[in-house]
Amino acid sequence: MSESPGTVAASPPETCAQCSKTLAPDDRVASGGRLFCRSCYTSLRAELEQAVTALSSDINYVNAATGAVLGGAAGVLAWWGFTVLTHVAFGLIAVGIGVLVGLGAVRFSGGKRSVGLQALCIGVSVVSFFCATYLVNMTFINRAFAAKGDPFRLGFPPASVDQFLKVVTVDFGVMDFVFLAIVVYQAWKIPRPLRLPPAAA
Repeated sequence: MSESPGTVAASPPETCAQCSKTLAPDDRVASGGRLFCRSCYTSLRAELEQAVTALSSDINYVNAATGAVLGGAAGVLAWWGFTVLTHVAFGLIAVGIGVLVGLGAVRFSGGKRSVGLQALCIGVSVVSFFCATYLVNMTFINRAFAAKGDPFRLGFPPASVDQFLKVVTVDFGVMDFVFLAIVVYQAWKIPRPLRLPPAAA
């Protein structure tokens, strides 16, 4: 039998997305686009908070450091290798150093995230960036020596801290600072602790 004109169909009752209980107006919590009863919401919230806390505890920093260093080394070799093959110092590739350092630390630590890991990754990424800068500049400087017939060659590791600083700062300009800032940001972002949104009222 068809509904008469002007008749509005009754809305189905709202139910909890977890336990399917019919929700009363005072026992209704909206979260993540779904509705829960207060009991289920409280229980699920507690489980999530426990899981997030676990991600930032019992961190194996030795493993994390190993992953960060390996990621940094991979980024250094990628940038230097591109320079050797193409004869172009494409600084944007350096951004990958921060990504690889962060991913390496998180993976080797078992998916952990913490402020401590952020500090570790920033340190490793900065060192890796300057090592890569030295290797890239070293390559172009050695080519210049070869073109002039000069037998002198820069090596790695550098002969001294002074030599390292002089080579790294060759043509170091604004864009290098920009790339370094992006590297640091990526190294900070990837292992940062997870934060739950505020609890629903």
